[in-house]
Amino acid sequence: MGDPALDRLLKRDRTIVALCLAAMTVLAWLYLLSLARSMGAPPPVDGAGTMDGMPGMEGMQGMETMPGMDMSGMAMGPAAPAGWTTDDTALVVAMWLVMMVGMMLPSASPMILLYARVGRHAAAKGTPVAATGIFCAGYLAIWFLFSLAAALGQWLLERALLLTPMMESASPFLSGVLLVVAGLYQWTPLKSACLGKCRAPAAFLQAAGGFRRDAGGAFLMGMRHGAYCVGCCWPLMLLLFVGGVMNILWIAVIAIFVLAEKLLPGGDRMGRAAGVLLAAAGLWLTARGLWPG
Repeated sequence: MGDPALDRLLKRDRTIVALCLAAMTVLAWLYLLSLARSMGAPPPVDGAGTMDGMPGMEGMQGMETMPGMDMSGMAMGPAAPAGWTTDDTALVVAMWLVMMVGMMLPSASPMILLYARVGRHAAAKGTPVAATGIFCAGYLAIWFLFSLAAALGQWLLERALLLTPMMESASPFLSGVLLVVAGLYQWTPLKSACLGKCRAPAAFLQAAGGFRRDAGGAFLMGMRHGAYCVGCCWPLMLLLFVGGVMNILWIAVIAIFVLAEKLLPGGDRMGRAAGVLLAAAGLWLTARGLWPG
C-alpha cells in the first residue's frame, strides 16, 4: 500500500514543477543581482593605493575577477584585452547560462507544465513518458550551447576593444548595428516560425511528432524546443551588449519583452512593432558612430 499523502502530493505534480521552475528563476536572478552588485562596488583602497584587506586579490568575489575587468578604470573606456584562463572562461559561460535560465525559463513554463500534465495522464494509463526533468534538461542544454557562443562573442569583442569594463558596447556603431539586426530579425519568416512554436505548445508538439517515452527522445525533444526559443530570441540576447551584460534593469526589460511576446495575445504584432523601433534606434546610433560630429 502506498502512502496516501505521497499519492496526493504526486497528483499535484504540475504545482511541484511550477514551484521548481519558479525557484530556479528566483535563484538565477539572485545570482545575477549578486554579480551586478560585486561589479558595481570595487574593493576599498587604502591610503597607499592598495586594496585594503585583500592582499594578492585573494578576497575578490564573483565578477570582480571577470576577465577584462580593470578595477582602476571602472568608469572609463574599454579595458585592454586580457588573457582568459580556464577558470575565467568557465565563469563567463556560467554567467551567461544563469542569465539565460533567469530570462527564458518563465516563457518556457507553459510547454514544460504541459509536458508534466501529459506525463501524469500517460502514467495513469500505464504508458508513461520520460520525466519532465529530462525534457527540461534538454531545453537548458541548448541554452548552454548558446552561452558558449555568447562567451566567445564577448571574448572577441574584448579583444577588439569594443566592450567597456562593465561589458557594455564602447562603440555607438556596434550598438547601432546590433539594434538594427535585432529590429530587422523581428520581421523575418524564421522569427515568425520560431515564435509560433513558442507561443503554441500544441503546434510544437505536432511538429515534433508528439511526446517521447524514452529518456533520450525526451531530451532531444527538449533540445528541439530550446532550439526554437534560441531561434526566436538570439538577436534580443545580443542587445545585452548594448545596455550592459550586467545591467540588471536592461536584463529585466529584455526578459519581460520576451515573456510578453511569447505569452500575451497579439505578442507577435507587438514584437514586429518593437522591431521597427529597434531598427530606427539602431540607424540613429549607427549614423552617430559614423559621423560623431
